[in-house]
Amino acid sequence: MIKDIFFEDFEIGHVREGGSRTMTETDFVVHAGHTGDFYPHHVDAEFCKTTEFGQRIAHGTMIFSIGMGLQCGDINPRAFTYGYDRMRFIKPVFINDTIKTVVKIVEKRDNPKNASRGFVTEKIEVTNQNDELVLVCEHIISVEKRA
Repeated sequence: MIKDIFFEDFEIGHVREGGSRTMTETDFVVHAGHTGDFYPHHVDAEFCKTTEFGQRIAHGTMIFSIGMGLQCGDINPRAFTYGYDRMRFIKPVFINDTIKTVVKIVEKRDNPKNASRGFVTEKIEVTNQNDELVLVCEHIISVEKRA
């Protein structure tokens, strides 16, 4: 659904939950193929038995991409992504882990270069099925102001 949400409509502290998704071996293989990242930590089960985790770990970029996708819902033609800050991979994600995303509005500020737009910062938290934090970042969106 398309929803026009202007800068003024965003409220500090507002929280929304995204969906959830279970990571599969296919996800690992497809992501490796898309990115060219075939490091053994992600694709070599025998090698991973010798590591501290004992099994394959998800690509951080995959968890970021899927985590961001899980929070996408309505289309807001008034906003677009400006960038991401302070991204951290807190805990590894394994095959058969289920991740979910929670988004909280933490900041609003004017755009010093364009008075018709403002910046909204969302804190993104991706957790696993045990509610353990696996990824955190800030998502900055540029949002049109009301005329």
